[in-house]
Amino acid sequence: MLELQGVGVEFGRRRVKAVHDVSLEIASGQRFGLIGESGSGKTALALAIMGLLPENAHLTGSIRLDGRELVGLPDEQYSRLRGDAVSLVFQEPMTALDPTMAVGMQVAEVLRLHYVRNPKDAAKYRVDAAHIAVGARQRVLAILEEVGVHDPQRVASSFPHQLSGGQRQRVLIAMALINRPELVLLDEPTTALDVRVQAQVLRLVDRELTASGAACLFISHDLAVVSQVCDEVAVMYRGSIVEQGSVRSIFENPNHPYTRGLVAAARLDVKPGERLPVLEDFGVNDE
Repeated sequence: MLELQGVGVEFGRRRVKAVHDVSLEIASGQRFGLIGESGSGKTALALAIMGLLPENAHLTGSIRLDGRELVGLPDEQYSRLRGDAVSLVFQEPMTALDPTMAVGMQVAEVLRLHYVRNPKDAAKYRVDAAHIAVGARQRVLAILEEVGVHDPQRVASSFPHQLSGGQRQRVLIAMALINRPELVLLDEPTTALDVRVQAQVLRLVDRELTASGAACLFISHDLAVVSQVCDEVAVMYRGSIVEQGSVRSIFENPNHPYTRGLVAAARLDVKPGERLPVLEDFGVNDE
């Protein structure tokens, strides 16, 4: 479904490297985790896949989605893929959502944009061409209910500031799933949530991915969170993939010092008063 070969991302005239020679593959329906600390290049890689890098970015390598090369693809063609074949859930819903527009209209916009561009695909969206507005509203309410939003009619007419953090994140997930994409990128989707809501959203993501059969790239700095959703994981450090394997093998037998630090930090059996390990304990020096 997704194949990256030698992908690199550099910024500015000085060509500051954010991503260096990244190669990975995600099969159709696979749950793939990408972990690493802030600044390791995870989000830059996600933006490269989505074709959303800023103008001062320089992208090299190959990114193929279902066999189609995306690097160098004109934005007009890329925009037909975004939100349809591939979608992205950002970590902070208050910056991802338009504060001046009701959330139902924002979810519907994703549907309408791709329906208008591809009217022959109306059956996929369950929208009758003669009743697009009515059909879009019905689909919006249905997807909000699917992602666990209580009273979807009230939520659809609400503005982002009138909703809780968990509700806003569910709205973003609804926007990402409404067109039934083949690949979903989730960039730290639970970071801004408290532990209880985080667990609810993770269960929701797991359920919706299972129901849709979409492939997933789950980006996080927390291996414990990724392990609840993904089967395969890659570890990113300073812009490069330093280790990759099944979640179980990474947990039980990490090879790279940075990975060992992440696994130790994800421990749930640390006794009260015991010092948590730091990366320096595993030979990783960020200076």
